[in-house]
Amino acid sequence: MKPDIQPTNQEKVMRENDFIVSKTDTKGLITYGNEIFMEFSGYSEEELLGTQHNIIRHPDMPRGVFKYLWDTIAAGKEVRAYVKNMAKDGSFYWVFATVTPDYDGAGNIVGYFSVRRAPKRAALQVVEGLYRQMLEAERAAGPKNACAASLALLTAVLNEKGLSYDELIAVL
Repeated sequence: MKPDIQPTNQEKVMRENDFIVSKTDTKGLITYGNEIFMEFSGYSEEELLGTQHNIIRHPDMPRGVFKYLWDTIAAGKEVRAYVKNMAKDGSFYWVFATVTPDYDGAGNIVGYFSVRRAPKRAALQVVEGLYRQMLEAERAAGPKNACAASLALLTAVLNEKGLSYDELIAVL
Protein backbone atom coordinates (compact mmCIF):
# COMPACT_ATOMS: atom_id res chain seq x y z
CA MET A 1 0.00 0.00 0.00
CA LYS A 2 1.25 3.46 -0.88
CA PRO A 3 1.99 5.61 2.18
CA ASP A 4 0.03 8.83 2.67
CA ILE A 5 2.75 11.43 2.12
CA GLN A 6 2.28 15.17 1.79
CA PRO A 7 4.28 16.62 -1.12
CA THR A 8 6.62 19.49 -0.29
CA ASN A 9 8.35 22.08 -2.47
CA GLN A 10 11.77 20.69 -1.49
CA GLU A 11 13.62 19.45 -4.57
CA LYS A 12 16.46 16.94 -4.59
CA VAL A 13 18.57 17.52 -7.71
CA MET A 14 20.30 14.54 -9.24
CA ARG A 15 24.02 14.86 -9.75
CA GLU A 16 25.26 14.66 -13.34
CA ASN A 17 26.86 11.23 -12.88
CA ASP A 18 24.00 9.67 -10.87
CA PHE A 19 22.03 6.76 -12.29
CA ILE A 20 18.97 5.46 -10.49
CA VAL A 21 18.39 1.83 -11.43
CA SER A 22 15.42 -0.35 -10.56
CA LYS A 23 13.85 -3.52 -11.80
CA THR A 24 10.26 -4.68 -11.48
CA ASP A 25 8.25 -7.74 -12.33
CA THR A 26 5.50 -7.47 -14.96
CA LYS A 27 3.04 -6.17 -12.37
CA GLY A 28 5.30 -3.29 -11.31
CA LEU A 29 6.55 -4.79 -8.04
CA ILE A 30 10.10 -3.68 -7.29
CA THR A 31 12.60 -6.56 -7.37
CA TYR A 32 15.80 -4.46 -7.34
CA GLY A 33 16.85 -0.92 -6.55
CA ASN A 34 20.35 0.50 -6.46
CA GLU A 35 21.77 2.68 -3.68
CA ILE A 36 21.10 5.91 -5.61
CA PHE A 37 17.42 4.87 -5.85
CA MET A 38 17.31 4.43 -2.09
CA GLU A 39 19.13 7.74 -1.55
CA PHE A 40 16.73 9.82 -3.64
CA SER A 41 13.54 7.98 -2.70
CA GLY A 42 14.38 7.97 1.00
CA TYR A 43 13.21 4.37 1.32
CA SER A 44 15.33 1.46 2.53
CA GLU A 45 15.82 -1.65 0.42
CA GLU A 46 13.42 -3.52 2.72
CA GLU A 47 10.73 -0.86 2.19
CA LEU A 48 11.14 -0.91 -1.60
CA LEU A 49 11.44 -4.60 -2.47
CA GLY A 50 8.06 -6.17 -3.22
CA THR A 51 6.35 -2.76 -3.30
CA GLN A 52 4.59 -1.23 -6.30
CA HIS A 53 6.92 1.13 -8.17
CA ASN A 54 4.25 3.82 -7.90
CA ILE A 55 5.29 4.24 -4.25
CA ILE A 56 7.38 7.15 -5.62
CA ARG A 57 4.65 8.59 -7.88
CA HIS A 58 4.27 12.32 -7.41
CA PRO A 59 0.71 13.71 -7.63
CA ASP A 60 1.94 16.26 -10.21
CA MET A 61 2.38 13.38 -12.69
CA PRO A 62 -0.52 12.82 -15.08
CA ARG A 63 -1.96 9.32 -15.12
CA GLY A 64 -1.87 9.44 -18.91
CA VAL A 65 1.94 9.52 -18.90
CA PHE A 66 2.05 6.24 -16.99
CA LYS A 67 -0.64 4.70 -19.19
CA TYR A 68 1.49 5.54 -22.24
CA LEU A 69 4.61 4.20 -20.53
CA TRP A 70 3.00 0.90 -19.46
CA ASP A 71 1.30 0.36 -22.85
CA THR A 72 4.64 0.93 -24.62
CA ILE A 73 6.76 -1.40 -22.49
CA ALA A 74 4.04 -4.08 -22.36
CA ALA A 75 4.21 -4.06 -26.19
CA GLY A 76 7.93 -4.87 -25.90
CA LYS A 77 9.22 -1.40 -26.75
CA GLU A 78 11.61 0.84 -24.84
CA VAL A 79 10.24 4.18 -23.66
CA ARG A 80 11.81 7.41 -22.41
CA ALA A 81 10.06 9.98 -20.25
CA TYR A 82 10.59 12.87 -17.91
CA VAL A 83 9.16 11.88 -14.52
CA LYS A 84 8.65 13.78 -11.29
CA ASN A 85 9.05 11.39 -8.36
CA MET A 86 8.21 11.89 -4.70
CA ALA A 87 10.48 10.78 -1.88
CA LYS A 88 9.38 9.32 1.44
CA ASP A 89 9.80 12.72 3.11
CA GLY A 90 7.55 14.46 0.52
CA SER A 91 10.41 16.07 -1.40
CA PHE A 92 10.58 15.58 -5.15
CA TYR A 93 13.16 14.78 -7.76
CA TRP A 94 12.95 14.94 -11.54
CA VAL A 95 14.45 12.18 -13.66
CA PHE A 96 14.89 11.34 -17.31
CA ALA A 97 13.85 7.68 -17.38
CA THR A 98 14.54 4.95 -19.90
CA VAL A 99 12.38 1.89 -19.28
CA THR A 100 13.09 -1.36 -21.09
CA PRO A 101 11.39 -4.76 -21.07
CA ASP A 102 13.40 -7.66 -19.62
CA TYR A 103 13.02 -10.97 -21.49
CA ASP A 104 13.57 -14.59 -20.51
CA GLY A 105 15.30 -17.12 -22.77
CA ALA A 106 12.03 -17.90 -24.56
CA GLY A 107 11.45 -14.24 -25.46
CA ASN A 108 8.73 -13.59 -22.86
CA ILE A 109 8.66 -10.32 -20.94
CA VAL A 110 9.45 -11.15 -17.30
CA GLY A 111 9.90 -7.63 -15.96
CA TYR A 112 11.22 -4.17 -16.67
CA PHE A 113 14.46 -2.26 -16.13
CA SER A 114 14.39 1.46 -15.46
CA VAL A 115 17.48 3.64 -15.61
CA ARG A 116 17.01 7.26 -14.58
CA ARG A 117 19.47 10.08 -14.87
CA ALA A 118 19.45 13.82 -14.30
CA PRO A 119 17.06 15.54 -16.71
CA LYS A 120 17.90 18.49 -18.91
CA ARG A 121 16.79 21.42 -16.77
CA ALA A 122 15.64 23.44 -19.81
CA ALA A 123 13.36 20.56 -20.86
CA LEU A 124 11.57 20.59 -17.52
CA GLN A 125 9.89 23.93 -18.27
CA VAL A 126 8.25 22.43 -21.35
CA VAL A 127 7.43 19.16 -19.61
CA GLU A 128 5.95 20.83 -16.52
CA GLY A 129 3.65 22.97 -18.69
CA LEU A 130 2.50 19.96 -20.70
CA TYR A 131 1.94 17.88 -17.56
CA ARG A 132 -0.12 20.70 -15.99
CA GLN A 133 -2.34 20.75 -19.08
CA MET A 134 -2.68 16.96 -18.95
CA LEU A 135 -3.61 17.07 -15.25
CA GLU A 136 -6.25 19.73 -15.97
CA ALA A 137 -7.70 17.50 -18.71
CA GLU A 138 -7.74 14.57 -16.27
CA ARG A 139 -9.51 16.58 -13.57
CA ALA A 140 -12.10 17.87 -16.05
CA ALA A 141 -12.77 14.36 -17.39
CA GLY A 142 -13.09 12.73 -13.96
CA PRO A 143 -11.40 9.58 -12.67
CA LYS A 144 -13.09 7.17 -15.11
CA ASN A 145 -11.92 9.03 -18.24
CA ALA A 146 -8.78 10.72 -16.88
CA CYS A 147 -6.20 8.66 -18.78
CA ALA A 148 -8.04 8.92 -22.08
CA ALA A 149 -8.44 12.68 -21.67
CA SER A 150 -4.79 13.36 -20.92
CA LEU A 151 -3.61 11.03 -23.70
CA ALA A 152 -5.94 12.82 -26.12
CA LEU A 153 -4.42 16.15 -25.07
CA LEU A 154 -0.89 14.75 -25.51
CA THR A 155 -1.82 13.44 -28.98
CA ALA A 156 -3.28 16.83 -29.94
CA VAL A 157 -0.09 18.62 -28.81
CA LEU A 158 2.08 16.17 -30.74
CA ASN A 159 -0.07 16.52 -33.88
CA GLU A 160 0.07 20.32 -33.58
CA LYS A 161 3.87 20.18 -33.41
CA GLY A 162 4.09 17.52 -36.14
CA LEU A 163 6.10 15.24 -33.84
CA SER A 164 5.86 11.73 -32.49
CA TYR A 165 6.25 11.22 -28.75
CA ASP A 166 9.82 9.92 -29.25
CA GLU A 167 10.68 12.91 -31.44
CA LEU A 168 9.35 15.34 -28.80
CA ILE A 169 11.42 13.69 -26.05
CA ALA A 170 14.50 13.75 -28.30
CA VAL A 171 14.26 17.49 -29.07
CA LEU A 172 13.74 18.48 -25.46
